[in-house]
Amino acid sequence: MPQSDLSNLIWSVADLLRGDYRQSEYGRVILAFTVLRRLDCVLAPTKQAVLDIQKKMAAQDLPPDKFMRRASGTSFYNGSSLDLAKIIGDQDNIATNLQTYIDAFSPEVRDVFERFNFTEAVDRLGKNKLLYMVTEKFAGFDLHPGRVTNAQMGLVFEELIRKFAEASNDTAGEHFTPREVIRLMVNLLFIEDDDVLSGNNVVRTIYDPTAGTGGMLSVADEYLMEHNPNAALTMYGQELNDMSYAICKADMLIKGQDVRNIVAGNTLSDDGHPDAKFDYMLSNPPFGVEWKKVQKEVQQEHKVQGFNGRFGPGLPRVSDGSLLFLMHLLSKMRPLRDGGSRFGIVLNGSPLFTGGAGSGESEIRRHVLESDLVEAIIGLPTDLFYNTGIATYVWILSNKKPDHRKGKVQLIDASGMWRKMRKSLGSKRREISDEGIAITTRLFGECIEAQMATLIDAEGKEIGQQVVEAGQDAPRAPEGGKIKLRPLSMLLPNKAFGYRQITVERPLRDEDGNVVLGTRGKQKGQPQPDSGLRDTEIVPLTEDVQAYFDREVKPHAPDAWIDESKTKTGYEIPFNRHFYVFEPPRELAEIDADLSEVTKNIQRMLVELAG
Repeated sequence: MPQSDLSNLIWSVADLLRGDYRQSEYGRVILAFTVLRRLDCVLAPTKQAVLDIQKKMAAQDLPPDKFMRRASGTSFYNGSSLDLAKIIGDQDNIATNLQTYIDAFSPEVRDVFERFNFTEAVDRLGKNKLLYMVTEKFAGFDLHPGRVTNAQMGLVFEELIRKFAEASNDTAGEHFTPREVIRLMVNLLFIEDDDVLSGNNVVRTIYDPTAGTGGMLSVADEYLMEHNPNAALTMYGQELNDMSYAICKADMLIKGQDVRNIVAGNTLSDDGHPDAKFDYMLSNPPFGVEWKKVQKEVQQEHKVQGFNGRFGPGLPRVSDGSLLFLMHLLSKMRPLRDGGSRFGIVLNGSPLFTGGAGSGESEIRRHVLESDLVEAIIGLPTDLFYNTGIATYVWILSNKKPDHRKGKVQLIDASGMWRKMRKSLGSKRREISDEGIAITTRLFGECIEAQMATLIDAEGKEIGQQVVEAGQDAPRAPEGGKIKLRPLSMLLPNKAFGYRQITVERPLRDEDGNVVLGTRGKQKGQPQPDSGLRDTEIVPLTEDVQAYFDREVKPHAPDAWIDESKTKTGYEIPFNRHFYVFEPPRELAEIDADLSEVTKNIQRMLVELAG
């Protein structure tokens, strides 16, 4: 059964809940029972073996936990003889039996159902006389691993959460990231590491501090298994939302991961992996969300620990905590002597340019660029995420840059590489095309500059596109048509994003126009600045300040000078400015001809109406 059909089938349980539950409450019931049924199906083939070993260990007065896990063939087990099929066979005791069944799971599974508040859900379903009908419905869903793979099950969970979010006016984007975005990020993460993609017995760690339902971790694992079955990823994560955490933990359990590596809580105020370093990291933190709730803890760490903590470079404004997550990931990078790290993070446009010289945002950008950590920034299409249509960007950072990347940042404009979805999902109306993912991955992997050539026919219609790599000739224009070229990938030195903000002073003058001089201290005999005439200039780091001043300021204000004590260094990444292509307006004669033609048509129609 296709994944979307399976999701719709499971969501049909909402028809039973309608009337007794608000729409915003459907999801907690449906998601909890979906997890229960999946675990029920996963354990079914080894259930009798687990019960037999439990009985044997009890007879020998030995702790059975380790043996039951081994017998189950997974990292968890259930020690009850019950399953959902047996539970619905005893309609009068269904609530008691469900609770007995949940209590017989291993501790990590019980924690999942505690996060779902499953006991309360069962009690409420019982009071509304719905418990048997809901349990019977789920017992009829075939979610055995032979029928529904782990990858499909992950997509089912995400689809159910999206439906839940839509029904409750929640923000689905806080829970998961579109799969094609994750696939692109994972491609970029691994493309340069041949040893991981081809070596034997390779073990690497991957971490997501905003794990959601675990989609990023799962796609990374699937990618590596597809390219190198001899490699293994050990997954780590942290998630704030209880429901998302419960699903992520259940998914990791089924995959055989150590779920102790998946931690609940707020990553910024309570780091669940305080001493850990990782090979790879992925994150899609919430866009533009304030961090006032954790402001005290974050400011304290910044002040007391500085660069020994996570937030040494600076703190962004309280209204947007995106860059806090970027700094958190920086602190988790494995040192280069131990193999180094690479990570990808999705951010909105604000972290690229918000904040002037000396601000927290600028200082964070300054740190990552002067430390030569930014490998690439990729602009994504708009209308790509479920809860927002804004422009987004993937940042790829690494402390193990290959030689040909050192001192440079690659900018790739993938904003045009999309296809329209047949059906919109919330704010998501587009998806990145497979071709777009392949092109972007290749441009990054080969670290090349390129342009996109758009072929336009004689009638002005777009008939195709072609990537033109640096050094290649552009394709020939169609007969009577033309070729439009726009930048697609460029390599810029780190310094290209830096600037100095200089303060230009003009002398204060008295009523007679004479320069007012200082009378005491260091200012004695020196011209006093006029605050009303004070101005600032932005000078690129690639240009000499004095040469800029002599060329741009002195000719207009011969009495001006630079107050060196107020000079600040700043960094911004004006992504769109680098990819802007000026299109000259049409010739005036051409516009006049069009207007003349329109005027003639109007006059002709007026004559026809009058006749």
